[in-house]
Amino acid sequence: MARKPELKGRAARLARLFPAGPRQAARTPFVLLVVLLLGGGLIGLLVLNSALSEGSFKMDDLQKDTKSLTDEEQALQRDIDSYSAPDALQRRASELGMVPGGDPAFLNPDGSVKGVPSPAARQSVPDAPVVVRPPEAVLFSQTIESSTTPEPNASPVPDDSPAPGADPVPSDSPVPDPAVLAPTAADPETPGR
Repeated sequence: MARKPELKGRAARLARLFPAGPRQAARTPFVLLVVLLLGGGLIGLLVLNSALSEGSFKMDDLQKDTKSLTDEEQALQRDIDSYSAPDALQRRASELGMVPGGDPAFLNPDGSVKGVPSPAARQSVPDAPVVVRPPEAVLFSQTIESSTTPEPNASPVPDDSPAPGADPVPSDSPVPDPAVLAPTAADPETPGR
C-alpha cells in the first residue's frame, strides 16, 4: 500500500484542522432539530386556528349587535315618520290651538309686494288653558279612552249629596273640573319642565 506523504509546515497545520477520515454526523442533534421544527409548526397552527375561531365568534356577536341596532333604528324611524305625517302634525297643531294660515304675500327684491295676504281663520278658543303634552302621552291617553267604554247598564247619575260629616259646598261657588284637578296617567309630571 502506498503511504501518504508526510506534510510539513503550513500544509501540516491545515491538515490537522480537517478530519483525516470519513466520519458520520451525530444523529441525535438532527432528530431533535426535526422534532422541534415539527412541534413548533403544530403549536403555531394551533395558535393560528384558535385566533381564527375567536375572530369568528367576535364577528358573529358583532353581526347580532348590528342586526338588533338596525331593528331599533327602523323602529325609531317608523316613530319619526308617524310623528311627522301630515295628519299627525295637523292633529297636534290643533291640540296646541294653532289654525291654518291664510294666503301668504311675498316681498320682491325691489320692495314690492306680490300677492294679497289674508288673515288666518279664527276658531273658537276654549276657555280652559291649553295643556301641551308630548306625543307619547297623547297616544297613551287615546289608547286609554278607546279601551274604556261605559257599561250599558250603568246609569250616570251624579251623587250631589255630601259625605257624612263633611261641609256642603255652597251653590254659588264654581265647581272645579275634576279632570283639571286630578293628574292622569297620560300626564306624567316631568321634573325640570
